[in-house]
Amino acid sequence: MNGSTYHHSRDNPLSHNLRLTQFSEVTEADRRQILRIMESPPKVVGVPEFGPVVLVVEDNEILKQGIQLLLEADGFSVLSAGNGLEALEQIRGTCPDLILSDISMPEMDGYAFFDAVRANPEWVAIPFIFLTARGNRDDVFEGKKLGVEDYLVKPINRQELIASVRSRLARSQELLLAQLQQAYQASLIMLSNAIELRDQYTRGHVERVMDFALTMANEMGWNSMQKSALQFGSILHDIGKIYIRESILRKPGRLDEEEWAEMKQHTVIGAELIKNIPYLASALPIIRNHHERWDGKGYPDGLAGENIPLAARIVAVADSLDAITSSRVYRQACSLEQAYNEILRGRGTRYDPSVIDVFQAAWPEIAHYLQK
Repeated sequence: MNGSTYHHSRDNPLSHNLRLTQFSEVTEADRRQILRIMESPPKVVGVPEFGPVVLVVEDNEILKQGIQLLLEADGFSVLSAGNGLEALEQIRGTCPDLILSDISMPEMDGYAFFDAVRANPEWVAIPFIFLTARGNRDDVFEGKKLGVEDYLVKPINRQELIASVRSRLARSQELLLAQLQQAYQASLIMLSNAIELRDQYTRGHVERVMDFALTMANEMGWNSMQKSALQFGSILHDIGKIYIRESILRKPGRLDEEEWAEMKQHTVIGAELIKNIPYLASALPIIRNHHERWDGKGYPDGLAGENIPLAARIVAVADSLDAITSSRVYRQACSLEQAYNEILRGRGTRYDPSVIDVFQAAWPEIAHYLQK
């Protein structure tokens, strides 16, 4: 076997070299690159043929063989070593998914071995469990202080061993997936900001809309899944602008009727871009409907009232607030008081009255953000 069981795709979105910040016009190659990024959600890949790899480091040969048999009977692949030095050689050949190590060993004990593992950036995330006869409180505290994930005291039974190994592997996978999700979100923000750079007046727009929307969602008590969809929808709400002509996006004055008709297509285009990407499916209503109005006079579908998805109603307020508080060639940014009152004037016409209530409750935090 080669490599770790739980690892992420090497095609990390952050490794892509976006050219949108270097060229004013988006080419077809750029568009294909953008789609590749969006179609590469965080995932854990590389399920091995023989299960997760556990490295057992134990100088007692009989105990080492016993642990190996227990783990292999439960579907794990096992590497073994008699001390820390031998274990380091094993890791250099095959990186394990988890290390189970004794403390008292010749040549290199468990503490020194743990330090050597954590000193290598490639191994720092490997879950590490101490297995030892040292059961007093001071020894356990020393292991925890070092950052060891768990501490099992001999004699150990099969149930305790397997439960500890499986729980630490599961936790490691959860942490890795969370890190990949953060990296994916960061890459989408980078992508969206690169698109926004085509309009010199909307730099930072993506982060601000996302922050305003999440502040309101927190006020509403939304759970993590709801907020995740809101985050991705906020980040990608204007993704359809990659197909809008540069001359329209950069026009210093107001758009004429034909230009405005084209600009309004960005919501439909954006929704079409992500409709076949399962990981982003929850963001689609925001992307398509964040320009709908409570009174039904918005676009693209002319939805009204509660027929507009709630997340889109929230982003509509967040998006408008950022537009009002940002300068354009044809107008200066409004003051905080002016912006606040302008949003309130849209209650029941542009915006959902209940979302405006939330906006008012969240305003102190939003205003603090805008004053930074």
